[in-house]
Amino acid sequence: VFTSEDRMRRDIPLGRWKKYASISQHKAVGFESSDPNFSVRPDGSVYAEQEVANLSEPIQFMVTARGALSSSTLTPMAWDSNPRVIKFPRKHQKSSSANGLRRQKRDWVIPPINVPENSRGPFPQMLVRIRSDQDLEKGIRYSITGAGADQPPIDVYNIDPVHGKMFVTRPLDREERASYHLRAHAVDMNGNKVESPIDLYIYVIDMNDNRPEFQNQVYNGSVAEGSKPGTLVMKVTANDSDDDTTANGMVRYRILSQTPHMPIPNMFTINSETGDIFTMAAGLDREKVSQYIIIVQATDMEGNLNFGLSNTATALISVTDINDNPPELTARTFSGEVPENSVNVVVANLTVIDRDQPHSPNWAAQYRIASGDPQGHFLIRTNPVNNDGMVTVVKPVDYEQNRAFMLTVIVSNKAPLASGIQSSLQSSAGVTISVQDVNESPVFPTNPKSIRFEEGVPAGTTLTVFAAQDPDLFIQQTVRYSKLSDPANWLRINRTNGQITTMAVLDRESMYVRNNIYEATFLAADNGSPPASGTGTLQIHLIDVNDNAPVMMPKEAQLCERANPRSKVNITASDADADPHVGPFVFELPSYPPSIRRNWTISRISGDYAQLRLRIPYLDAEVYDVPIIVSDSGNPPLSNRSIIKVKVCPCDDNGDCTTTGAVAAAGLGTGAIIAILICIIILLILVLVFVMWMKRREKERQAKPLLIDPEDDVRDNILKYDEEGGGEEDQDYDLSQLQQPESVEHIISKPVGVRRVDERPIIAESQYPVRPSLPHPGDIGDFINDGLRAADNDPTAPPYDSLLVFDYEGSGSTAGSVSSLNSSSSGDQDYDYLNDWGPRFKKLADLYGGGEDD
Repeated sequence: VFTSEDRMRRDIPLGRWKKYASISQHKAVGFESSDPNFSVRPDGSVYAEQEVANLSEPIQFMVTARGALSSSTLTPMAWDSNPRVIKFPRKHQKSSSANGLRRQKRDWVIPPINVPENSRGPFPQMLVRIRSDQDLEKGIRYSITGAGADQPPIDVYNIDPVHGKMFVTRPLDREERASYHLRAHAVDMNGNKVESPIDLYIYVIDMNDNRPEFQNQVYNGSVAEGSKPGTLVMKVTANDSDDDTTANGMVRYRILSQTPHMPIPNMFTINSETGDIFTMAAGLDREKVSQYIIIVQATDMEGNLNFGLSNTATALISVTDINDNPPELTARTFSGEVPENSVNVVVANLTVIDRDQPHSPNWAAQYRIASGDPQGHFLIRTNPVNNDGMVTVVKPVDYEQNRAFMLTVIVSNKAPLASGIQSSLQSSAGVTISVQDVNESPVFPTNPKSIRFEEGVPAGTTLTVFAAQDPDLFIQQTVRYSKLSDPANWLRINRTNGQITTMAVLDRESMYVRNNIYEATFLAADNGSPPASGTGTLQIHLIDVNDNAPVMMPKEAQLCERANPRSKVNITASDADADPHVGPFVFELPSYPPSIRRNWTISRISGDYAQLRLRIPYLDAEVYDVPIIVSDSGNPPLSNRSIIKVKVCPCDDNGDCTTTGAVAAAGLGTGAIIAILICIIILLILVLVFVMWMKRREKERQAKPLLIDPEDDVRDNILKYDEEGGGEEDQDYDLSQLQQPESVEHIISKPVGVRRVDERPIIAESQYPVRPSLPHPGDIGDFINDGLRAADNDPTAPPYDSLLVFDYEGSGSTAGSVSSLNSSSSGDQDYDYLNDWGPRFKKLADLYGGGEDD
């Protein structure tokens, strides 16, 4: 950094042999300068060899120390022992004279202050001295303002307020801030401005302290195989944070290595300034080398490896595929077999080799049959997995016509071959396909076969011979026939020759005939191994004959009892036959009975319709059966006598039957209607009388007394007898389990759902009928029946609807068996004592004590 006072004015050149810098050395025996204008003495002093003028930019050059250090890059930037003095510009006043105005003298131009970055100090280091011309007359105080002083970044620079010495307080970094703009101020002791502020521009001189940095550590590029030299492959970029206007920031590129070294070590080159990578030689082949790894170095100082800083990155160059390898079949001939009549069967597999990129259009094969298959029986499909060709049968082949096929197959890629690449001789091959004979099904030559016959042919009529042919010409086989489908069971087929005869009369009007056609299916089977069968359909077109008489419609109608033009019935007919055996129809009334033609008349409307009217002015309201004869137009015509029920009824003004008339027309006269109404009234009276009788009987039943004394009434009384205990051998048994409890407290305290089955249920007792206190003669049967119903519906009555539990009483009783007891048949038993036992045994006394008269 040139800080000599001689440089303060632009018109003063630099002094020669002036020391401008000092280079620290360490056991160095000599220095070498890269700039001939400067030299470095053995002590490290830097001198200018000649006068240097017009320094618009800082001068920068490299110094190499030789000796103990093999090669070192040193920075020739240091401080001058005599700092620059910057004075405030002098003020010039305009003066006048008799001769005119005097020219103002030009002010000094303050040059910028250059400060190198990354200085090691010591700090603070003095930059310049600010001085005012008035500092000899009065006390001056100096200060600086601006970014780097009193504005962020603060305190980078400061100034001695008394002596005006300006210092930098710490190392500078040009990459953070390249320049500073400060203002220097001079005031007196009272703070009054003495000088106008001056602008100070401080530039941070760049040092090569940053390596080039690649934008990516790994770059990916591609180039097509077979590319010519000079083809652009990719571009790498490195940035240097140093000043790019100096050598510190000027980056140059070069290739350090290439892997692999095939076909030559230098397949690629790089533009040293732009970083573009190009192919340098021909011979790129993806099938040999699919990827190259290139190590690229970026060096600043314009690529000077002695002084510059370097960095490296990796470039991965993929060689892309082109269709430079035609597909090649692995053999000159292929063979296969196919059973006749097979479809969608792979009969041969063609293998192919293609060295291009697998599963790409350059690799995918497509096959074409050039000759040997004029009828298109075969098609070659490509297997997408392994690229093989699958010869497939798409149209059945016949062994009896072609026993073998000789195909010529050509294979190619989906993508066309690259320019200059010729097809291989191995792109075509021959394929031999042998056809295997199989037992074929018999074939009906005409299927379906149609014949025409009139309906109504009798059973046993021969219709046709429906025979099948066996396609296996080289095998002698027998064909047998059977019936597969015959909906109406009309036909029979001869098992040997296929002759078809009728089993029943053919009827065109049958439900099994559709559009005058009856279809039956027959089976023809050979005796080959394995047996084969074929089906044939016979269609019989039935010609219609006039075998169905017409049927009149409708079957019922209504007419007014008085003849008028609007009272008429339109009639028509239907015929199951077809033209010309249907209409026009002929409608006529029979001549017998005579009353038909006397009361009715028929007039023709069209070929299929006629009108039925009353011939007489009035006819009683009633239902009349009117016979009508209908004839069709067949040859010979068929006739049918049909009955139409005509309801004659009174009509209103609109010609419609009234309600009364409709009833009368239904066949019920006035007398019949009156009789029905009387019967309904009588039925209602009988129902009312029955209801009244039932209510009266209920009242009498409630008033009936019993005919016997209440004390002698033994109905619904349960007698309780005490238990006598067990036998002699079970005296220790707890008989309380068999006894009826006197109280119910222990039963109530039991859990819900747990009780003995012989206990009386704890529920409300049923209400039995109360006997009247006053005796009254009457039937006691009703009273007994009411009591019986109450007892049956009473759940509290014994035996409580449950099984009684009896325990084992022991064995071996000394009393013996009661079976030894027997009634004596000898002698007469006297039962007269039963009369003394009271009214309860009176019935027994009457039965057994009646004497001999009984």
